Amino acid sequence: MSSIDAILSQYEKNTQPAAGGNRISSEERLKRYFTTILPKGTQSGQKRIRILPTTDGTSPFQEIAFHEVQVDGKWLKLYDPSQDGEVSPLNEVRQSLLSTGSEDDKILARNYRAKKFYIVKVIDRDNEQDGPKFWRFKHNYKGDGNLDKIIPIIRSKGDITDVVEGRDLILSLAVTKANNGREYTTINSIIQEDKSGLHTDPEVSNAWTNDPQTWRDVYSIKPLEYLQLVASGENPVWDKDAKKFISSMGGEETFGGSAMTPKVEVEDAQATTKVDDNLPF
Repeated sequence: MSSIDAILSQYEKNTQPAAGGNRISSEERLKRYFTTILPKGTQSGQKRIRILPTTDGTSPFQEIAFHEVQVDGKWLKLYDPSQDGEVSPLNEVRQSLLSTGSEDDKILARNYRAKKFYIVKVIDRDNEQDGPKFWRFKHNYKGDGNLDKIIPIIRSKGDITDVVEGRDLILSLAVTKANNGREYTTINSIIQEDKSGLHTDPEVSNAWTNDPQTWRDVYSIKPLEYLQLVASGENPVWDKDAKKFISSMGGEETFGGSAMTPKVEVEDAQATTKVDDNLPF
């Protein structure tokens, strides 16, 4: 199967109606996020990216499920461990609420439902010196998301990830306001540029396409005790003596000094603002 076929097959599957790593420094990790957030005071702008091909011809858009929950006043995306066949405390809470038969509990259970996201490896043309970055965005069940804007380009122009004859994408950005008054950035349109090589230097192209880092090296995956505390309504904090997360009510709120120190969370609209399914993230 070609890369184009893999992408289109994945897209067709995900637009059907639903039936019911390597360790890097915090500074380096920050450079590995690609975000579409405009600077404060800026109402519109553009960003140019190149989606990198996969080494095995599969779709570059990896599907990952995250829970969007509020922890200590901030909205975070927490990796759903059920994808790895492991215990998922937030899923258990959701199932427990759904089992009561109460309409109120059914509504509350929506807060614990894992959402589908895509993570794709890209080159940020404005910051090529940073190397490959990872762009995460939500699947849009209404067919108006970022992938929905990219698929028509692939269908009409072919493999936009091709190292020799691929295409850069121009993201047209604008600032709008959520219902809570908080501003966030939307991607109004995505258009393609003319065919071009990934880089004029073949060695750079090779280094980018064979970069071994994956999204797991960049995005935080919290351990079981963290998720259990969140599912119980607690605020997890890192206990450097116990070397694990504990409730903020049961220990000193101190972080650091351990290999399990939480990874850096990037300040962006998806991480700090409650996002409902009506918003185009």
